[in-house]
Amino acid sequence: MNYYVTYGELQEHLKSYYMRTGNRLQFIDVIQHMYKQGQLKSDNPATTHDNAYREMTDEEFEQFIDSITFTVIPTWNSSTGLRVQETDIIPNTRDVFVIRHPRYTRPQTHMHNYFEVDFVARGECSFTFEQNTRTLREGEVCIIAPSSEHDLTIVDDSTIITIMIRKSTFDTTFFSLLSQKDLLSYFFRTILQGDNHANYLLFFTSDNQWIKKILHNLFQECSNQDSYSNNCCINWVNLFFSTLLRNYSQTIQFYNYQMGADFSLILQYIQYNYQTLSLSTLAEIFHYSEPHLSTLIKQNTGFTFTELIKRLRLSDAVDYLINTDMKISEIAEQIGYNSADHFSRVFRSSYQMSPLEYRKQNQASAIHFDYK
Repeated sequence: MNYYVTYGELQEHLKSYYMRTGNRLQFIDVIQHMYKQGQLKSDNPATTHDNAYREMTDEEFEQFIDSITFTVIPTWNSSTGLRVQETDIIPNTRDVFVIRHPRYTRPQTHMHNYFEVDFVARGECSFTFEQNTRTLREGEVCIIAPSSEHDLTIVDDSTIITIMIRKSTFDTTFFSLLSQKDLLSYFFRTILQGDNHANYLLFFTSDNQWIKKILHNLFQECSNQDSYSNNCCINWVNLFFSTLLRNYSQTIQFYNYQMGADFSLILQYIQYNYQTLSLSTLAEIFHYSEPHLSTLIKQNTGFTFTELIKRLRLSDAVDYLINTDMKISEIAEQIGYNSADHFSRVFRSSYQMSPLEYRKQNQASAIHFDYK
């Protein structure tokens, strides 16, 4: 039989139990506890929310979350808590599901077969990953890959928004967004799509009000139950990821199951210095032998060092061709080629046309607005 409880009621029970006993409960435990005390509702209050997005302060947002009712099943077996499946937590009609992470829960590392995105909207929390613990602070975003042993605990009234995304949805809907020209995106294929590898990405956004607004709207949309809601939630998450990549890709850190976080620094260095960078210089800076560094790059991006440099150069070349009036010789110099002829030969080998032909073909279909 299904029962119903609001976020506010659940959170108040977790907090009061902790204040009274000094102990913390897991989510499944608190549901059982409330059930035994008759604190769960047997009838769905059927709370409805206005489809129109409302501007909310942080305090109003907390009150809104506290009012949301969700379904619980008090007969859950707590032994399943170490390995959480999509079907355990994401509703059948949803590809994306968002919650406010419960506070005052008992630490318990676990893993699941879906993607988890945690945004620290206010305060901080403790993040344990593969037996290492760090503090996530306000404004930080953590994207956790499936099959990663982790835990997140909050021992005060901090607010962490957790987005859960089905792996199939992430692969088909969001992964293309994360595979743009940026060199770091090449690494995403290994770090986020490995089936049995423990990995995460970390962004530092500081106090970004736009990201908060996106998540406020996502949460409001997720509380709706109509046929449009799921697609709207997907679009809000797309906007969330786009904002991260557009404004905060330079802050990214990752954990890699083989080498820790250091490899992210190597990729970032290549990204911002590719125009004049050589493998020998890169190896010297990061204290690797050239053969070993070559192997690491190939294993974790799927490309050789030379292929990566070429891809970065041509990616920027395409941007310059479409969005600027720079001369071909100026573009060649800007992206690190020693002559326009060399650049043109490389470009033609990849795009089967010259840079000028590419510009004419793509600028002709583009609309440009000049803002005076």
